[in-house]
This record gives sequence, C-alpha cells and structure tokens, in this order.
Amino acid sequence: MLTNRSLHASLGRTAVLHGITTSAAPGRIVAVIGPNGSGKTTLLRAISGDVAYDGRIALDGADLADLKPWELAARRGVLPQAATLAFPFTVAEVVRLGLTSGTQADRSDLIGRALAEVDLTGFSGRYYQELSGGQQARVQLARVRAQVWDPVVAGRPRWLFLDEPVAALDIAHQIGVMRVLRRFADAGGGVVIVLHDLNLAAMVADDVWLIHDGLLLDAGSPARVIGGSALAEAYGCPIVANRLPGPQATFVLPHGLWAAAG
Repeated sequence: MLTNRSLHASLGRTAVLHGITTSAAPGRIVAVIGPNGSGKTTLLRAISGDVAYDGRIALDGADLADLKPWELAARRGVLPQAATLAFPFTVAEVVRLGLTSGTQADRSDLIGRALAEVDLTGFSGRYYQELSGGQQARVQLARVRAQVWDPVVAGRPRWLFLDEPVAALDIAHQIGVMRVLRRFADAGGGVVIVLHDLNLAAMVADDVWLIHDGLLLDAGSPARVIGGSALAEAYGCPIVANRLPGPQATFVLPHGLWAAAG
C-alpha cells in the first residue's frame, strides 16, 4: 500500500502541494489527472522519493524517508516526463540501466523481454538517439519495466510511477502500454500514472486522483471523478461526461468551444 499523509512540497520558494492525503493499493492502477501546473508531476516526484516534502509517505509500511536509494530502486521504477541521454547508447544499453538500478543485474534475458513487451523486438543494437520520440519513450518504459520486472517479490508488491508515458505515442501504442500496465497490476503490482488524456484515464484506471492548485479535489472511481462536477471546476471549462454500456465506459467531451471563441 502507498499512503500519503498531509503531503506538502515546494519547488524553490513556490509551494506546490498543500496537504494532500491519498492512498493507492497494489493490484490497481491510479490515474492522476488535473490541468497544467496543478502539481501532478510534483506529487509523483514526491511519492517516488525524488523531491523534498513535508508530511509522511509510506510504501508498503516503510517510511519513504527511511529507505536507502538502493532499497527504493528495488521497490519501484520511475518514468519521468522527459528523459534525455547525452551519450550514444544503444537501446539494449539503455534498458540495461534498469537492470543495474534494480536487483537483477544478472538477468540479461530481461532486456529482450522488456523490449518485446513494448513492441521493439529487434531494436537492441539501434542507437537510442536515432529513434523517433515515440520509440524513445517505449525504450524508457522498457528500462523501467526491466528494473521491476516481477510485480511481486517475496510477498511484497513493486510499483511503477509514470509521468505521461504515452504523450508521444500513437493510439495503438498507447493502448499497448496500457495493456502492459494492466498486466503488471493484475499480477499484484501497483501503478500510479499521470495522464492528460481523460478518456484514456477513464478506460484504464481503477482509481483517479484529481489534482487542482496543489490540492486533492476529488478521488475515487473513474465514473465518480471523471463523471463528476469537480472536473469542470478543475479545468475551468464545461465538460460533459457520458457513459456507454459496459465497465469503464465513461467518456468526456468538452463543450462550449465555439461560444468561447466568439
């Protein structure tokens, strides 16, 4: 279980998070949504242990502040919004970085398996910098997956913390990534993912956190949060939620576009 209690965080002199309390369970996917600048990335960085914070964050009962870097690396993989490399690494070398960050440095077989999972079989020898933006994004996901390949180790769940991992991907590969995350969660791992695509969040998430101005505006099922009135308040524009028959069938459409333009 991931729990955050009265979480505050600042970037420089600017307070970004203001007392957020949330929890996420293994075996589920949490989508973090909200407008630009609302604090989603800072929240993800805080629960990843990558930014200073006040309050308490516990990962499977362990206080995050007490975990050593190597212990964190063994428990969770983090995919930031942007990952740049200045050296001419091959794709295989980038994915291997995930192995050396985790606890399976001798599992070279995971390089090919992780690349196959993101539809990049045969790319091992290619230079990372020669790939398209979408291909690079999938290589980075393969790196993170290699780091925490097994969703559960010794009875303890592992976690994926992902910041907009599908922003550069076409729709087919977006769906492919979501399937990777669903399999990880269904096998007992935990997933927290920042998404801008509300319909994708509604489709894949078990739970949704709506962040606005550094506050947790709403939390719950996609039908509740994405189908609720708080969504329009957070984004500052009319949004109408609709529902199709079947599970996870909530979808949204922005309204008032032409009226606003006039």
